[in-house]
Amino acid sequence: MTDEIPKDHPRAQSLNIRHKIIDGMHRKIVAEAGLIAHGRGEAFDYLIGEQTHDFADEAIKAAAASLKLADHPILSLNGNVTVLCPAELVKLSNDGKIPMEINLFYKKPGRIEAIMEVLNAHGAKTVYGTDPAHSTSIDEISSNRRIVDQRGIARADVVFVPLEDGDRTEGLVKEGKTVITVDLNPLSRTAQKAHITIVDNIIRVMPLLYQYFMEMTEEEAQEILEGYDNQKIIARSLETISSFWKNKLAVQ
Repeated sequence: MTDEIPKDHPRAQSLNIRHKIIDGMHRKIVAEAGLIAHGRGEAFDYLIGEQTHDFADEAIKAAAASLKLADHPILSLNGNVTVLCPAELVKLSNDGKIPMEINLFYKKPGRIEAIMEVLNAHGAKTVYGTDPAHSTSIDEISSNRRIVDQRGIARADVVFVPLEDGDRTEGLVKEGKTVITVDLNPLSRTAQKAHITIVDNIIRVMPLLYQYFMEMTEEEAQEILEGYDNQKIIARSLETISSFWKNKLAVQ
């Protein structure tokens, strides 16, 4: 399907990503609702000009710092995240020694196995959420995503939950965990409730997150977090959305 998209098409990258999501659905990795979620995110990516702004870069650095200083960090994965950036996630997990955990809302038969096939193909070393023997429940969450791994999210102090559900973000925060999210909609419940909100496309976020995490010292991480204000980051993202399109319309 992607062979039919001309390389000079103005929406080539966006269309290729769409087909990744569609293919992921056919392979049981992505739930049908994941297509709707991706379309919503794509709309917000238009609003920030499909680029990483300074407010997002600051949030990515804060995310790297939080993971760097964590005692028990975890990377939480769903179907969309697995399809969009598996290599980058596995690289951060393996090189940064941060475990991954599969956590799904729609637990159709074969989905976890399909996700594991992708992660294994990229050399994943530590992946939780696959063995019911290690399952426990988070009381603050009522959906299927309340089921977590005792070795991963349950004991984690810092949880990276990109493309996340608002109810689970709230639940994890109530559990006393530091929550990092990637959400292109700065007004979503997830973006508003997380401690660190990266308003950007995850395919642009992951390479930078890996770079900052690997290069950052603990001293630098502490300094970054001392000066970080998530509400100001969200406010700047909203200002950027407004000014970006005002400027664009003025040029036309």
